[in-house]
Amino acid sequence: MSATAKLTVVESKLLLREPGSLFTVVIPLFILIAFGNSIGPDDTTLLPMVIAVAIGLVGLYLMPTALAGYREKGILRRLSTTPVRPASLLTVQLLLQVVLALVSCGALLAVAGMAFGAALPANALTFAAVFALGTASMFAIGLLIAALAPSGRAANGIGVLLYFPMAYLAGIMQPAALMPATLVTIGKFTPLGAFRQSLNDVWTGAAADPLLLGVMAVYAVVISLAAAKFFRWE
Repeated sequence: MSATAKLTVVESKLLLREPGSLFTVVIPLFILIAFGNSIGPDDTTLLPMVIAVAIGLVGLYLMPTALAGYREKGILRRLSTTPVRPASLLTVQLLLQVVLALVSCGALLAVAGMAFGAALPANALTFAAVFALGTASMFAIGLLIAALAPSGRAANGIGVLLYFPMAYLAGIMQPAALMPATLVTIGKFTPLGAFRQSLNDVWTGAAADPLLLGVMAVYAVVISLAAAKFFRWE
């Protein structure tokens, strides 16, 4: 077994033992089950919302906390003297976080479909593209948090402070129909807001708004470049 494969196995076990991993899966499922009775065959609001919640929790809470914690503990510095380079650990961690996000969203779709008869997206390919773009934009912000935060605890706090305002502007904490029009407009230019709205459009069978796709793409590229520039190994 190669060093990278061994690292993947070890990191997978550590991720499964991390309470935050369970938190990022259980919270969206709890929201879905709590409000699941409102889901009908034509519902296009609840599932996009809980999927956005799941990706937001992984991208803004779990991933930056883990990566900043590794740097704080000196793990990345020590790895630089071994055959397993620090970049390999970051890559494995990022991939595992993506897998966790996929598992969480897969569980949401399965429970919604089997338990509540919820409709799935009309176009699976469009959904996959929106999901990938939205996940990339949220993970980019998480990487920037990990790059700038001095510790895992600080990364956790920054992620929480960013998540709740973004969730509100995205129409997750309060329906957009009940929000001031100005805030709704602002929310569409946040990565979480553009993601939720694009998912909602996909569920209805409509074409995703190119502007919202562009918003997510800009966040994904620009913020990722900023994270790479500012990331410190120790």
